[in-house]
Amino acid sequence: MKAHVQSQVVLGNIFHVLVVFNLLVASHPLAIAQQSSLPDTPQPQTQGPESTPRQNDHKGGYGKHHILWVIPNYRSDESTAEFKPLTPRQKFKLAFDDSFDPTAFLVAGVFAGLSMAQRQSTSFGQGAQGFGKYYAGAFADQAIGNMMTEALLPITIHQDPRYFTKGKGGFLKRTGYAISREVITRNDGGRNTFNTSELLGNAIAAGISTAYYPAADRSFGNTLNKMGPANRS
Repeated sequence: MKAHVQSQVVLGNIFHVLVVFNLLVASHPLAIAQQSSLPDTPQPQTQGPESTPRQNDHKGGYGKHHILWVIPNYRSDESTAEFKPLTPRQKFKLAFDDSFDPTAFLVAGVFAGLSMAQRQSTSFGQGAQGFGKYYAGAFADQAIGNMMTEALLPITIHQDPRYFTKGKGGFLKRTGYAISREVITRNDGGRNTFNTSELLGNAIAAGISTAYYPAADRSFGNTLNKMGPANRS
């Protein structure tokens, strides 16, 4: 009974994190500013050269790819151009940018500090040495999660890792759309499909994390806790 209650609490925390994360994306200043001109459903294009993952890299500067100017967010696509699939190389670049952006190192430090304060891995200890272990674990969690959800699985099952900003509608409508993107994504043909890359990718990343966390800390709750986007940029 205790394990069941703990798992329900953890799942509730993960859902809360998903909602907050997507609200931040949906309410990003650049997304709101452009909502009158962005397409709700980019139309697939079967002919012509493939697009670069960030067609408007030079429009918006640093803030374009960061939520609140801190959290890396290279997945958000605000382009008004027709939908074009990403190549495997472009998907890897997307994952690499989210994982190794300079602020990703800061974000890993924040989550390491939170994990240390909550003593999630007691065998890591405290102090500078303990923080170093927490930091290494947090950074590995987010980098592996990004590689799984934005590169490896999207390439394997032909899904698009980008988040297409909703171009119109009120706050509630855009919020609902943002939350739905956790379970719905686009395939390389531009059609909606179940977001296997995100959900399965995070599950695989959480499973891999058991290889570098101490055996004493490989609890079901800790593994579930790593599946949310709070543990990756």
